[in-house]
Amino acid sequence: MIAVSAHVIITAMLNKEQILALIKTQKLVEGYIDAETQLTPNGFDLTAGGIFEFDSSGAVDFSNKQRQLPAGKALLPQKERPDDAFGWWHLKKGGYKVVTNEVVNLPYNLTGIAFPRSSLLRMGAFVHNGVWDAGFRGRSEFILVVENPFGIKVKQNARLVQLVFLAIDPVKEGYQGAYQNL
Repeated sequence: MIAVSAHVIITAMLNKEQILALIKTQKLVEGYIDAETQLTPNGFDLTAGGIFEFDSSGAVDFSNKQRQLPAGKALLPQKERPDDAFGWWHLKKGGYKVVTNEVVNLPYNLTGIAFPRSSLLRMGAFVHNGVWDAGFRGRSEFILVVENPFGIKVKQNARLVQLVFLAIDPVKEGYQGAYQNL
């Protein structure tokens, strides 16, 4: 990090070697399939553990006292051959909730931001997600939006997003929200 003034810090994005060291020493990411494949020069690819379609509405307010998360129906991947180890989700145009295989454990001096892998963009799909706050621990979720009018196929454990980690000035209190440790 580079100090600009007594109160402002410029963040730095972690590289592959730094991420791997934190995985080994602090369990930055757990539950991954293959670290060598999932590590990128500047991030870590998160994989599809489950895909859900929404089957009810949700509600959001300022205080979260009236927040209502929509129910979701798990979509079952279909194997193309009986001897296949993993199946495929056949997704029509629309929005889906994806739950990752990986668990992210952010220390108080890191935050995360995810981006769609370019393969998704090239086939007419993208993701929406929030910021992974310092101190967040848990399995990640994001929204996969399929805009291709013919749909897309996603194989179980496919790498869908690249999570990048930004070093920040440590926070005194990390994430304490409802999604901690899920």
